[in-house]
Amino acid sequence: MKIDQGIFYSSIANYYNQIFPLNEKQVDFVQAGLNKLDGKKILDIGCSTGQLANRLATLGAQVTAIDLNEEMIAIAQKENHFPTLDFKTANMLEVDSFAEESTLDAALCFGNTLVHLDSIEEVSQFLKGMAKVLKPGAKLMIQILNYDYILEHEVDELPLIDGPKISFIRKYDLPETAGEKIIFNTELVIKSSRESLFHASRLLPLRKHDLHTLLEYNGFERMKYYADFSKKPYGGNHLPLVVSAERSAS
Repeated sequence: MKIDQGIFYSSIANYYNQIFPLNEKQVDFVQAGLNKLDGKKILDIGCSTGQLANRLATLGAQVTAIDLNEEMIAIAQKENHFPTLDFKTANMLEVDSFAEESTLDAALCFGNTLVHLDSIEEVSQFLKGMAKVLKPGAKLMIQILNYDYILEHEVDELPLIDGPKISFIRKYDLPETAGEKIIFNTELVIKSSRESLFHASRLLPLRKHDLHTLLEYNGFERMKYYADFSKKPYGGNHLPLVVSAERSAS
């Protein structure tokens, strides 16, 4: 099976909203973190088809939403229209090329986007760029999977996503030695045609301790870790890992 993240996301773009409908708890999490959204400048990184970005814009935020996949951005631009919403095909490692220094009130990186980066060094590069464009005290909100739990408990399959029109099967080939990536194998079944789309991609199994260290190193503080967007306390044995951090004022 060919391993190609671009092909993977292009293949599911037309079905993305069925696989991952808007999570209202994400909206609530962002609102609670910023107190109010009116006039807040927010960058949504890995925005996919733009559902979250659009909702935040309708609630008063000024949102720039980026994704590396052109098909995702094309759908986002077609389906979401709001005066304070702008979609761009862009690389999360080049954020300082389209966002000015110390201008953002918040940045969001949900949907396990961060672990699509190639290395710990690239994660650090991304966080350095975010610290540059966020205002002092501004929020960086991240959601990945809890790779401490996945690796230590050898979790090799994620819960089935089963809807009226599609089923989405997700399995892992876990690394055999330290430093290797996880192979993320997916099967998207379109029920009307019984067609199956298979793809695989490599994911960086980023552990909580490493993420915390990189956040501190790149100028973030007041990190808070949760088990989900409802702010359930981080406890180890759960799949999501949600983080809120602030850019240091110094």
